[in-house]
Amino acid sequence: MRVVRRLSIRARITLGSLLVGAVVLSGVAVVLHVQIERATIATDASLAAGDAAPFVSDLRHNPDEAPDRPSEDVMVGIRDASGGWRVDSLPRDVRAALPAEQPQRDVTLRLHTGQRAVTVVGIPVAHEDGTVVVWAAHDGRAGAETLARVDRSLVLGTVLALLAFGGTAWLLTTLALRPVGRMRRRAEELSDGAVDGSLPVGTTDDELAALARTLNAFIERQRENTRRERQMVSDASHELRTPLAALTARLELAHRSTGDAAALERALSAAEGDAARLVALATTLLELSRLDESAAPPATTSAALVSELMDAIDRARAFGGARTRDIDFTATTPDPDARYAVEPASFARVVDNLVANAIAAGEVGGVVRVTLEQDASSVLHLRVVDDGHGVPEHFLPQAFERFARADTARRAVLGGSGLGLALVRGVAERAGGSASLRNGERGGAVAAVALPPV
Repeated sequence: MRVVRRLSIRARITLGSLLVGAVVLSGVAVVLHVQIERATIATDASLAAGDAAPFVSDLRHNPDEAPDRPSEDVMVGIRDASGGWRVDSLPRDVRAALPAEQPQRDVTLRLHTGQRAVTVVGIPVAHEDGTVVVWAAHDGRAGAETLARVDRSLVLGTVLALLAFGGTAWLLTTLALRPVGRMRRRAEELSDGAVDGSLPVGTTDDELAALARTLNAFIERQRENTRRERQMVSDASHELRTPLAALTARLELAHRSTGDAAALERALSAAEGDAARLVALATTLLELSRLDESAAPPATTSAALVSELMDAIDRARAFGGARTRDIDFTATTPDPDARYAVEPASFARVVDNLVANAIAAGEVGGVVRVTLEQDASSVLHLRVVDDGHGVPEHFLPQAFERFARADTARRAVLGGSGLGLALVRGVAERAGGSASLRNGERGGAVAAVALPPV
């Protein structure tokens, strides 16, 4: 088996075809040999029966007359009930090979005496002194020679057919695998970066064309993932560089303000803010990377999610940006035992991000409305509505992309990094749900998250 596994697909298909062809052709050759042999024996038996027919007729119609003597080259013998031979032109070796008992019905025997192969027909004829048997033999050497020639022809034909079969299988396999070779060479070029594009797709709509389309789709996804990873690294580097530069500047100012306690305190407070922004950015990136894992989170009841919602609202009210705004929330969960594939901490991060964005987008003295509801199918719907100016329409399709930010978001007092909505969508989709963002009919933005029960 190891030797076979080391062979190429073309060689394995060709060997398999030869094996199948050998079995089929050998079976056909054996069947033909048997049929021809039976036909030869039947012909010899018919000729022997023809030689015996005149003697059988004489015995039946003229039982008292002595049988005529057989002509030359006719092998006939008439044996009476006592074992004596009335007529005998049978060769000695053939006569010795005949059965001692008289047959009671017509028989056909194929005898191999060591000197020859003959077909013998025995025809019993009823007589007043007992049963008389007419034995007639026909030499089978001509039929054996014919059968031998046929066997040689069958062997030669089988070998030639196998050679043709193997060559055809090799050629057809080569032609069938030629697109695979082109795809392999193209894949090597794509891997080396020598060319850009995709694998060639054949003109016929067959399995190889379907494979090429599937691989092209996979390559395109890999390219998109690579592009997104590069973009993410670039954006993350940009986002980290700004607070790091600010933090460095704050620390330099702190060194210069060693003699001024008030200035030193302001510099250290600003540095703490920059460090907090870095920690928040790193935490969000870590959470996003964890969302890419395939492991499903443990289920959480709706009652626990309501508790996390209330805690998140309390945190938002205590935050500085929310002091001039009101946060109104309602929670309607008829089935508190319904379970959802989201961790409490992840759900809290979803609420924190959506509420923080709503506070940043709203106006002074405005209201942020948060609702958590269960529908008849126990699907949990979280909605956060602000009273701001809404989101630019061109930004809505890419709002949930990582590091995507609308221009108006840069004036937000919370200083977002463009990862909050990406985290919201990642948590929702990992739980089997969805996240959306749209502009309200009366202004403001409406962020919605739907979580199905497990």
